[in-house]
Amino acid sequence: MLSDALWFLKRSDDWFATTIIGGVLSLLSVLILPGIILQGYFVRAMQAAANGEPAAPSFTDWGGLFVDGLKLFVVTFVWALVAIVPAILLSIIVGIGTFTVSEAATGSAAASSAGGLGLGIASLVLGLLVFVLGLLAAYLGPAAGANFAIEGNLGAGFDVRTIVSGALTGEYAVAWLIALVVAVVLGSIGGVLSPIVVGFFVLFYVQVMTYYLWARGFADATGKGRQSTGW
Repeated sequence: MLSDALWFLKRSDDWFATTIIGGVLSLLSVLILPGIILQGYFVRAMQAAANGEPAAPSFTDWGGLFVDGLKLFVVTFVWALVAIVPAILLSIIVGIGTFTVSEAATGSAAASSAGGLGLGIASLVLGLLVFVLGLLAAYLGPAAGANFAIEGNLGAGFDVRTIVSGALTGEYAVAWLIALVVAVVLGSIGGVLSPIVVGFFVLFYVQVMTYYLWARGFADATGKGRQSTGW
């Protein structure tokens, strides 16, 4: 599977032009519109991966790319809320707790010390909870995106039963871990090279690899692809 992911974009007949376009869109993604179009391309890449196609797609039907990218953004954002909402609540609770402890400090030192200890324990517990939920969102989010891409409708991105059952398989877990390693190792190289622009093209190539792995792993786990390319 890793070998297929590595050569997925390179096997495309116009891989160089596709990489150039993808890199430019990555560079301009801060303008939002290019980023959404780029997300639409990743939807197409996941569809191709799930269907066992050996080569990545080209940038065509830009209007369709925008629509698909917008849908993928919605799916990703909603699943990210699993971690974002608790993090916001944690910040509010810590802020209130800190204010309460500072107010208690004007009273007895014992009360202040006890309040500080209680705040510290509560912050630690809530922090661990946010970390776990963040990891859960990072694990299930790509599965949700893959299910949306494979099915072709927005509702599939929120089909919790299918998403969770596919994610809780060895096929998807291994693919997700490989994608994580690829993103960390190769993505770091792209990040280092970003100041000289070429890094954005490397990052695009790496992103295509990760989306391929997520979709291929989820398709193998659920049997939704037309054919399996194997590991």
